[in-house]
Amino acid sequence: MKLATQIIEDIKNGQADALLTDIYVDESLLDTQKERYIAAIEKFISLYGDKEVEVFSAPGRSEVSGNHTDHQHGEVLAAAINLDIIAITAPRDGEIKVLSDDYDLKAVALDDLEKKAEEEGTSEGLIRGTLARFKELGLHIGGFEAYMTSEVLQGSGLSSSAAFEVMIGTVLSGLYNDMTVSPVLIAQIGQYTENVYFGKPCGLMDQCASSVGALIHIDFKDNDHPVVEKVDVDFSSFHHSLCIVDVHASHADLTDDYAAIPTEMKEVAHFFGKEFLREVSEEEFKAHIPELREKMSDRCVIRALHFFKEDARVEKAVSALKNNDFDTFKSVIKSSGDSSYKYLQNIYSNHDETNQAVSIALGLSEDILGNKGVCRVHGGGFAGTIQAFVEDDYVETYKTEIEKYFGEGSCHILKVRKYGGKKVEL
Repeated sequence: MKLATQIIEDIKNGQADALLTDIYVDESLLDTQKERYIAAIEKFISLYGDKEVEVFSAPGRSEVSGNHTDHQHGEVLAAAINLDIIAITAPRDGEIKVLSDDYDLKAVALDDLEKKAEEEGTSEGLIRGTLARFKELGLHIGGFEAYMTSEVLQGSGLSSSAAFEVMIGTVLSGLYNDMTVSPVLIAQIGQYTENVYFGKPCGLMDQCASSVGALIHIDFKDNDHPVVEKVDVDFSSFHHSLCIVDVHASHADLTDDYAAIPTEMKEVAHFFGKEFLREVSEEEFKAHIPELREKMSDRCVIRALHFFKEDARVEKAVSALKNNDFDTFKSVIKSSGDSSYKYLQNIYSNHDETNQAVSIALGLSEDILGNKGVCRVHGGGFAGTIQAFVEDDYVETYKTEIEKYFGEGSCHILKVRKYGGKKVEL
């Protein structure tokens, strides 16, 4: 650990240049990131004083293929991106105290780890749940004070909550477990925390992508021991950019819409005496569609059909990337987006059908892109963001055109970063 003021001097003197470029991939971002780290450390000093600190980073993620397959123990292709949360931290006795940008979170005491109903949907609930799960698993816990600042916009579909969960787990791993807690276990702890303490049903994809890093293919058939494969491809060689467009539609009040998807898929699985759709064959499912329609809603059936087709698409996408066949990859992405729109039906809420920002963004993007790229809903859906893979020589045109409708800065041109949650050795 170093004094906070010493780290500031080291950053100013260029000693962190290579490290920050390695983390954030894009050399053009170096000066911005140096300023960001210095400002964060100065804020920590103003809050807690100049003392020895550790610095941590946890990235957002972009789901590339496998829309709503993880909670049915399916497969996904996802990437850590070069937007992240950074935390300046120091040990503190008895509690965790965090200022997250402008959010002054209530201190969470280490001797009070029971779930609190009033903390559902809060960052304090995520902190308490992470501490509780660490303790249940026999891992070391301890208090800390932190200033955190995030580029992973809330409601953007880039999984700000998962990045926060991964951050808390990574800090506890770094400060009290010598960074020995595996990235997959940190992800599983995050999922438990979000399900139980935060009160939001979710799969494991968001946390795993953030915690592990890089472009990863994850098979959740055995959810306790997911198979994680890093897909070793250089995206830049395909001469396409990954764009995320924020449509500025809030995720607030959408928990019931999200929860309905795994609930309805599981209803189909339960018909066959199984817990998850991954345990049911597509052929068996199709053979019983008439009976399924008598027992449950048609939406359950059509969402199950999405799962079977989408799960198969993940392996097609991975295979295409490994074979450097980007045209096939784009075709898979387009099919995935079509399936999410028509079968999964997570483009807008049936409880608020008059607001369809994602639908508008997809329609405009298809018109702007033509044959220059493909687009799809991104992440959980209903609000937030869309994703587009755009030819490099057209990406500025796409950004300019789509921002006419959603505002300057709404289109983010991203890079895949190779690190998940990590200690930043400044």
